[in-house]
Amino acid sequence: MVDNQIRTTDVTNVAVLDAFLAVPREEFVPAAWRGLAYIDEDIQVKPGEAGEAARYLMEPSPFAKLVQLAAIEPGDVVLDIGTATGYSAAVLSRLASSIIAVEGDSDLADQATAKLSELGYDNVVMVTAPMIGGYPSEAPYDVIILEGAVDFVPDALFDQLKDGGRLVAVEGLGNAGVAKLYVKDDGIASGRRAFNLAVKPLPGFARAPQFQF
Repeated sequence: MVDNQIRTTDVTNVAVLDAFLAVPREEFVPAAWRGLAYIDEDIQVKPGEAGEAARYLMEPSPFAKLVQLAAIEPGDVVLDIGTATGYSAAVLSRLASSIIAVEGDSDLADQATAKLSELGYDNVVMVTAPMIGGYPSEAPYDVIILEGAVDFVPDALFDQLKDGGRLVAVEGLGNAGVAKLYVKDDGIASGRRAFNLAVKPLPGFARAPQFQF
């Protein structure tokens, strides 16, 4: 996976590559998918039900590109939004001092908590809460990463970013998706386009329909 999918998409940061090598991806997918855990595709970890969108483990290459874009340092505190079964938090835990992982789906959050504990990722704290609100009680954060495509990044997340901190998100769905890096300076977060990226949507971040004449 690292040699054939991640390195070949311009992910060259050694610490990022080592983190992906260290985390057993097969431990974070449904049992039926374990034999295919390292394919270059999104893996469904929970089907859609009752009007809710299905949830996925992000394809390795896009996730690695977002992690590299965040430029995580060993002393950083990271807010991981939409961690699903915990794989993203496990990878980030190899790069940062501590991870606050927020998941809005209680079933997925329970799975993530159990798996992260079982595998000894003791610098990750799992939180079950609406993902759009982040987790202000542990703010400010050095890095915030959104684990899926969103229509917009709410102001509440920028408020939880430290001065000098970075927020990484994919804005726009499908082929319209763009990875953006926001950096906060003197209380103001400004963003720049990094690269095009198509990833599955993160529930709860869609714009409300607006009435038009």
